[in-house]
Amino acid sequence: MMRRHTVLIAVLAAAVLAGQGCVTKKLFRKNVEENDTRVGTVESSVEANQRRIGDLKTETDQKISDLEGETAKARQAGEQAMGRADTAYEVAERAERGRLLWSVTLTDDSVRFTFGEASIPSEAAAVLDDLASNIKDYGKAVYIEIEGHTDATGDEAWNVSLGEKRAMAVRNYLASHGNIPLHAMNTISMGESQPVADNSTSAGRAQNRRVVVRVLE
Repeated sequence: MMRRHTVLIAVLAAAVLAGQGCVTKKLFRKNVEENDTRVGTVESSVEANQRRIGDLKTETDQKISDLEGETAKARQAGEQAMGRADTAYEVAERAERGRLLWSVTLTDDSVRFTFGEASIPSEAAAVLDDLASNIKDYGKAVYIEIEGHTDATGDEAWNVSLGEKRAMAVRNYLASHGNIPLHAMNTISMGESQPVADNSTSAGRAQNRRVVVRVLE
């Protein structure tokens, strides 16, 4: 009888131990699953942070690129302004040494430059023909300054370019139709920097779109 009790107790103990083992395994699996979940959450958070960092880097690079572009434009505008200032100084210096013979101003009021164009209108051609004839009759060497001006419509750099093109068109016309040597003429564009009238009105803008030709002895 005692032996049976001993065997029974042993069996019960084994069962208890086996049950505890099962519980321990379940708890272990649960802990592993919870850890896996936490690891997955952390990995997702890390990936999201990496994406945000990448987006911020792209945005920062774009802003740096934009700033570099603005700096380059500002530098170019500054160089163009310095170039115009140097040319204007040379023109003024030469004007001080010379005597003004004639001055002709071609404006939209009289010659109608086509908006955005640099070709010589027929009215301007007639004025330039008369000027070339006067220079020829004068019979002495002269120096000719040709200034291109625009209104304030459009970009400043574009206006500088347009003023130069119009001044060059006048220079080329005087050379080809008036037989005036190219080396005797100088062109400069003032762009929109020297208005003579109000740019807020159409009449004022028409006066500001002009080419000034000065003939010096």
